[in-house]
Amino acid sequence: MPIKILDPNQRLTNGSSAHHTLMDKFVIRGGNPLLGAVRISGAKNAALPAMAAAILTEEPVTLENIPDVRDIQTERNLLVSMGAEVELGYGRAHHRTTISCRNLVNPEAAYELVKTMRASTLVLGPLVARMGRARVSLPGGCAIGARPIDLHIKGLEKLGATITQEHGYIEASAERLKGGHIAFDKITVTGTEDLMMAAALAEGETLMENCAREPEVEDLAVLLNKMGARIEGAGTSTIRIRGVEKLHGARHRIIPDRIEAGTFLIAGALIGGDVIVGNCEPKHLGALLDKLQECGVKIKSNGDSVRVTGDGALKSADMITEEYPGFPTDMQAQYMALATQAEGTSVVTENIFENRFMHAQELVRMGANIKVEGSKAIVRGRTPLSSAAVQCSDLRASASLVIAALVADGETILDRVYHIDRGYERIEEKLRGIGAQIRRIGEMLPKRTVQAEAAAVNR
Repeated sequence: MPIKILDPNQRLTNGSSAHHTLMDKFVIRGGNPLLGAVRISGAKNAALPAMAAAILTEEPVTLENIPDVRDIQTERNLLVSMGAEVELGYGRAHHRTTISCRNLVNPEAAYELVKTMRASTLVLGPLVARMGRARVSLPGGCAIGARPIDLHIKGLEKLGATITQEHGYIEASAERLKGGHIAFDKITVTGTEDLMMAAALAEGETLMENCAREPEVEDLAVLLNKMGARIEGAGTSTIRIRGVEKLHGARHRIIPDRIEAGTFLIAGALIGGDVIVGNCEPKHLGALLDKLQECGVKIKSNGDSVRVTGDGALKSADMITEEYPGFPTDMQAQYMALATQAEGTSVVTENIFENRFMHAQELVRMGANIKVEGSKAIVRGRTPLSSAAVQCSDLRASASLVIAALVADGETILDRVYHIDRGYERIEEKLRGIGAQIRRIGEMLPKRTVQAEAAAVNR
């Protein structure tokens, strides 16, 4: 199969250019019950480390069920800038990507490419393991608090890498990494993934403790083992990796996106609707499903789908975010939107990120009764929401505002929806398919200007 290098100015397969999505808005008219079925895309947070894992081998890695979202496009462009060849699937195969890192020449993740994506650090470990050196910009992404990279750095040093940090970049080098004992001070998903990839090519055995247990970590280990790695314990807090000399190519299907699934489940529960969320993995949704049932939502799981029926009064319930298998921080904002419509008072406690209540003020502008006190938000529910012009501050906050707009009276305008495009594939089309009144609007510019601006964004 021929490999084609991705054009940095390639449009998203849903037809929108990078520049268009930076200016787009959603207009949502609330009040419609959601009825029908929606199909969940592959998990962005599983696809990004899987794409980084392709760096570890000279042979092609083919990934299926890749979501068509902005972060994936950014990762593709990053790999191309290093010398990788990336083939995009077309037609029925447009969710498939084949990556060949046979001729990597530039072990650098430049700021201009990764400033919008915190997952950029995932290439650090693979680059050092495969090429012996890496230069990676400190990550960007959502404005929801510190995402320290020191756990990555400490771990790589335990594996024998030399690390320096200056001018916003981390530089790492090692002739060959050597196995070691890594005990994380704090559970870190990207740190676990990054160091698991690095250790796969290290000399000797690596023992990692206090690891993240998220399904995305386990999915990465499945891919790495298909490539010839020897990893045991992924999905538990202790992972053992016996390093190998070389990895080979593989074919792998990315797991469904549990956060997208949860977002649609909450939307279906809120509007008094009846929604079947298909192509998902119910066992990855345990904490959310338990909490929704506590709120009075009717849930029925069946194989790879979950049916949610919101035909009764919602009841308030306190919620605390925790590392997996606890309630995910990436569902906190959406749950807060639900809590505004539940009878009684809910206390939402955010234990993962210290600055993840930026959506609360926007919900208040729509009529919600929310008081933030440190890491807690007190939500007094059953308050009618009304339309307003609101601004998206990060990926999951955007989703909460979409959900709130679906129950609000009148037309709500959401600005800066490029945040939501980072992690949700065609969310407006999927919502329209189950009865929502939502449309995307953007400023119209002359074609030449749009192309020039898009090129500038991607440079």
